[in-house]
Amino acid sequence: MNFDWLKRFMPRGLYGRAALILFLPVVVVTVVVTVMFLQRHFEDVTRQMTSGMTGEIGLVAARIEAAPDLAAARASADAVAGPLGLALTLPAPAAEGDRHAFYDLSGRIVIAELHARVPAVEAVDLSQRREVRVTLRGGKGDYLLVFPRARVSASNPHQLLVLMVGTSLLMTAIATIFLRNQLRPIRRLARAAEEYGKGRIIPYRPAGASEIRSAGTAFLEMRARIERQNEQRKQMLSGVSHDLRTPLTRLRLGLSMLSPDYPPEQGEIAALEGDVAAMGTMVDAFLDHARDAAQDAPPQSEPALDFLRGIVADAQRGGQDVRLHALAGDESGRATFSRDSLRRAIENLIGNAVRYGERAEVDAALGPSYFRISVEDDGPGIPPEKREEALKPFTRLDPSRNQNQGQGVGLGLAIAADIARAHGGQLRLGEGERLGGLRAEIVIPR
Repeated sequence: MNFDWLKRFMPRGLYGRAALILFLPVVVVTVVVTVMFLQRHFEDVTRQMTSGMTGEIGLVAARIEAAPDLAAARASADAVAGPLGLALTLPAPAAEGDRHAFYDLSGRIVIAELHARVPAVEAVDLSQRREVRVTLRGGKGDYLLVFPRARVSASNPHQLLVLMVGTSLLMTAIATIFLRNQLRPIRRLARAAEEYGKGRIIPYRPAGASEIRSAGTAFLEMRARIERQNEQRKQMLSGVSHDLRTPLTRLRLGLSMLSPDYPPEQGEIAALEGDVAAMGTMVDAFLDHARDAAQDAPPQSEPALDFLRGIVADAQRGGQDVRLHALAGDESGRATFSRDSLRRAIENLIGNAVRYGERAEVDAALGPSYFRISVEDDGPGIPPEKREEALKPFTRLDPSRNQNQGQGVGLGLAIAADIARAHGGQLRLGEGERLGGLRAEIVIPR
C-alpha cells in the first residue's frame, strides 16, 4: 500500500516530527481511556446503580397497588418510602415525558433502565441536576417519586475526566519544555554545520544528550581536521613558492652572467642543473604527497605487529640501517588503519632517522585501545622549542640536524603528523632514551 500521500501532511521539521511522536500516543491513550471510562462508568456503573434503585421503586409501587383506597395507599407507601429516602406525591400531575440535558451522558442509561425494569414508570425527569423525578401510573392515579441523583449515578463523574485532561495538559507542557531543551543542541549543531558549509566558522560547544555530544564532538574534530588540512595546503603552497624562489633567483643570476661570446663553463652548467634538480625534487615531493593522500584506501582491520615487521624488512632490503628493538602486545592483535598512508608515515620517520643519524631503531606496543609506533635515531635530535615548528611543511632545521645523508624538502614529519591526525591519533617528538637522538612516536586508536 502506498502512503506517499500521507507525507504531505507530516511535519517537515525535526521539532514537529518529535512533537508528533511524543504527543500522538498521549492523545490516543487519553481518548482510549476516556472511551473506556465512559463505557464503564456511565453505562455499566449507572446501570448497576439504577437496577438497585428499581427494586425500591417497585416495592413502593406494590404497596400502593395493594392498598384498598387512596388514603391507605398513601399511608402504606409513606411507611416504606420514608426509610428508603424516597419523597412520594400521591396523586401527582400528569408528566410531560422523559427529560434530560443533552450533555447528560448517564441520563439516557437511567431512563432506559427504569422503563425496562419498572413497567409502571410513565416518565423520568432528569432536568434537575441533583434529583430524579419518576412519574408512575397506577390504579389510584399517577404518583411521583423523587430521590437524589447520586443514588443512580456516581457523584461528580466529570472529576476523573477533568483530572485526566488536566494531567495530560500538564505532562504535555513538561514534555514540550524537555523536548525543546533536547532539540536545541541539535539545532545549534545544524546551524554550525550550515554556517561552516558557507565558509563561516561560528562558536559551537557540544551539549545535550550523549549521542548529540558525540555528534558535536565529531563535527568539531572534522572541522578542525579540515581547517588543518587547509592550513597545511596553504603552508605547502607558501613553502613551495618560498623554496622555489631561491633556486629561481640563482638561475636568473646564472643565466644573466652567461656570455653569448663564450661557451659556459662546466661548473656553471653543473650549478644550474643542481638548481633545476632541487626545484624538481620539491615539486615532486609536493605532488607525491597530494597524489598519495587522494589515493589512500579506507581504514581496515590489519594485523598490527606483522604490518610493522614488513615495513622494517622492506627498509632493511633497501639498505637502510634500521632494526626492530621491541614489540609489545598480542602477536595476533589487529588495529584499524589505512595501510598505505600509515606505511608512508612510518617510512618517512625511518627515512628521516637514517638521513640525520647513523642508525634507527623501531619499537611498537599494541595496547587495549591504542597502537603505538616509535622510531628513534642516534642523530643530533631537535631542541624542544623547535619541535612544533619541525612539524610544519617545508621546514628544515639545518643547524639542528646533521644532513649527512642528503637533503630533504621538509615534508617527512609534516606528512607523518597529518596521517596520524587523520587516524584520530597524533605524532609526538621527544628525546631518545637509548640512542640519544630524536624519538618520533605515532599513537593511533585501535
